[in-house]
Amino acid sequence: MSIMSRLAAWFHRSMPKREQLEANRFVRPFARRPELWRFTRRSVPRGVAIGLLVGIFALIPGVQIVGAALMCVPSRGNIPVAAAMTFLSNPATTPFILAASIYVGNLLGYHADLTTFRALYAHGAGLRDWGYWLLSDAAPALLVGLFFISTISAAIGYLASSLIWRWWVGRKRRVKAERLRMIREPLE
Repeated sequence: MSIMSRLAAWFHRSMPKREQLEANRFVRPFARRPELWRFTRRSVPRGVAIGLLVGIFALIPGVQIVGAALMCVPSRGNIPVAAAMTFLSNPATTPFILAASIYVGNLLGYHADLTTFRALYAHGAGLRDWGYWLLSDAAPALLVGLFFISTISAAIGYLASSLIWRWWVGRKRRVKAERLRMIREPLE
């Protein structure tokens, strides 16, 4: 059994059942919408794209999963996949995402003073100083950069997950056809 098959089996065992979803008052309105919970060729890439879009743009841990789940409802994306993809932005990756966003924002014509950023970082500035800098100088560059990076990441994630899904299904079909051929061959 390959690692992908084991991973798929683990996901299948770990996914909550409809009765468990209906028992939760927050999830109950969405429990009767099976397309939000099934792993299909359309819902998984949508979930990946939504999770990346919200996960990178929002950068607020509690808001990311809720926002991704709410965006999955009208777009019929997979909620568990979207929630998992929001974890791409975590405490280890957030500084890189922020720095890249400011850099991209500066490339697109907005101005965020990076020398102030470096000075604040070097002196171990407090949250108040970071907030003043962000609201005064860096906010437009940061927001435009976050939007740009999250949109591009979502598009790449959608395409990559669609291709991976297609490869995985094709591989499963080839293996099944080979097994059928092996079974039929001795009979002839």
